Amino acid sequence: MRRRVHERFSGQLPDAGVATDPVPWSRPWMEPWCAAGQSTTHAMAQGLPLRLALNRCAPAPVRFVPQSDLPAGVAYEQFIADTACCPVRDGWHDFFNGLCWHLFPVTKHRLNHLQAAHILQDGIRPTRGAVRDTLTVFDENAALLQTPDALWDALAEKNWQRVFIDLRPSWRLSRLVLFGHALLEKLLVPRKSITAHVLRVPDGLGALADWDGWLSSALTPEALTDRPYVHLPVLGVPGWWAGNEDPHFYDDAQVFRPPRARMRTAQ
Repeated sequence: MRRRVHERFSGQLPDAGVATDPVPWSRPWMEPWCAAGQSTTHAMAQGLPLRLALNRCAPAPVRFVPQSDLPAGVAYEQFIADTACCPVRDGWHDFFNGLCWHLFPVTKHRLNHLQAAHILQDGIRPTRGAVRDTLTVFDENAALLQTPDALWDALAEKNWQRVFIDLRPSWRLSRLVLFGHALLEKLLVPRKSITAHVLRVPDGLGALADWDGWLSSALTPEALTDRPYVHLPVLGVPGWWAGNEDPHFYDDAQVFRPPRARMRTAQ
């Protein structure tokens, strides 16, 4: 899915022969991505282009190829479905997309299958439709949360006082994993306003491979039409940003917005 984010990381991919890595792997949201990501940036620092560094990483259901391999007039998603090859541009957006193919291979394959099926059915239109729009949002900006009922319910209600203050200890019983590659790219330059579209993961799933299997089966056209996610400003997560230790961090209504019904009542 080929949407660009509005603001991009100003740094560059590692230059060949330069053993530096500009990605802040110590950030808590980078933890699941650290092993594959550091392996990939190390390979690039040794001289490999991004696509070859991704191919040298753990096996993925696609082979990464130059962007120039995508024929003119052929949809990106359809090309991947037809060839099992993923075109890559040098940049952080495709860097994180490639990592996602390694970390969530079953889900990425499922997303691509659904996108390609809708392209075959409907063609390329000016508007994507509900399912394709949700697929794009999910692929670019999703996060996955395993959490107690009370915290999830408060998050769904956008009851930020309860989410981040009253139920703050519940975050220690929760696990949040970012999925969207545009979301990860944006967090290379963290901003308070960065917000994820969050899907709840059932209890009892431990390893990310189990999350991957469950997620791929959960992404049905019916579920996607219902837009099954809630919103979460990720730097509000306890332990993810030093500034949120101050309760006034959450007073910013431009970021921690009340539900629309409450906004209309206030007006």
